[in-house]
Amino acid sequence: MTSQEKQSVQIVTADPSGIGLFGLAIVTLVASSQKLGLTTGLSYVIPWAIFLGAIAQIFAAVQDAKHNNTFGMTAFGAYGFFWLGVASSWLMKMGAFGPILAADIDGKQLGFAFLGYLIFTLFMTIGAMETNKVLFIIFVLIDFLFLGLTLDAFGVAPHVFHTMAAYAEMSIAIVSLYGCGASVLNAHFGRRFLPIGAPFGIFK
Repeated sequence: MTSQEKQSVQIVTADPSGIGLFGLAIVTLVASSQKLGLTTGLSYVIPWAIFLGAIAQIFAAVQDAKHNNTFGMTAFGAYGFFWLGVASSWLMKMGAFGPILAADIDGKQLGFAFLGYLIFTLFMTIGAMETNKVLFIIFVLIDFLFLGLTLDAFGVAPHVFHTMAAYAEMSIAIVSLYGCGASVLNAHFGRRFLPIGAPFGIFK
């Protein structure tokens, strides 16, 4: 009789949080500059929305799925597809898909999409409480971003809520850049090079 030896192979993949947070940081930095009036137009926002906001975060989502990280996969995937939707909406508004689509735009439909993302982000914020405090802060800021975008799209005090969304988005960029740096450097040096804050420890 021949004996069979069982071999287990462990496949190690890198933590994708760094590239996902970098994508989020850059797209919100560029987009908020337009909302705050620091830049004009959307033409140069669209490529960053597609490649950094969408593709980088969707890539991170796929990698998080390999880590069996449901929370990270869902977050990066949902926001990555959000930026694909937003970029497509901007292209429609600018007439890139023809005058018929451009003439048939109702901004309140975006308001309903933003509302859905607001609800999504609220329960993801609860989940973020058990990750780290940097990520929790990012989700709280995203809550304010979608609250502002939703009310602005529905025409509720548009100037006030547009401004709130703009500052929330800029803040997301700053905190996400820090989170990206922490994710990369902490893993690179094998120690806590930049603090990210412990989970709250309320739910688990």
